[in-house]
Amino acid sequence: MKKGGLYLKNSNIHQMTLCTLFAALIVVGTFIRIPVPMVPFTLQFLFTMLAGLLLGGRLGAVSVGVYIIMGLVGLPVFTEGGGIGYLLRPTFGYLIGFAIAAYVTGKMAEKEENSSYRRLLGANFTGLAIVYGCGMVYFYLISRFYLENPIGLWPLFLYCFLLAVPGDILLCVLAAFLTKRLRPVLKGR
Repeated sequence: MKKGGLYLKNSNIHQMTLCTLFAALIVVGTFIRIPVPMVPFTLQFLFTMLAGLLLGGRLGAVSVGVYIIMGLVGLPVFTEGGGIGYLLRPTFGYLIGFAIAAYVTGKMAEKEENSSYRRLLGANFTGLAIVYGCGMVYFYLISRFYLENPIGLWPLFLYCFLLAVPGDILLCVLAAFLTKRLRPVLKGR
């Protein structure tokens, strides 16, 4: 690694390219959806977990952050459009959870060079808990205090967790499988 040399410059370009690629994949994942009441099921979760697992905590969170910024400045990259007003939508908490989860799963996966399926699944399930925790708390707070239309705890649990989580559990398994296959390719650049 030469200081100020071409290698470091290309490494930064490579990292920026991967972050941009994952931000774009998250956008694509937004539009691959299965209708579920209240919180739509999309492939965003898969790509946010892969960003953390493959790029590491910091770059994974940057990728998700780029996606969130794109939506907040008005690009219609969220499931229901975009714009700064999206901050006041009950489902925005899931987006916050995506960024935190990408960071945490990435940090957990970084601990071992060649993480086992078990470790990757553990990281993904931790990320899943973060996403749903952030999403449900935000949904409850916005519904209660901003929309002044409080949601009960059972409907919150049913619509914001129980109906959506089975698909995301499958995405956790898929992300671990894909990470085991793709990591050697990314490391061997």
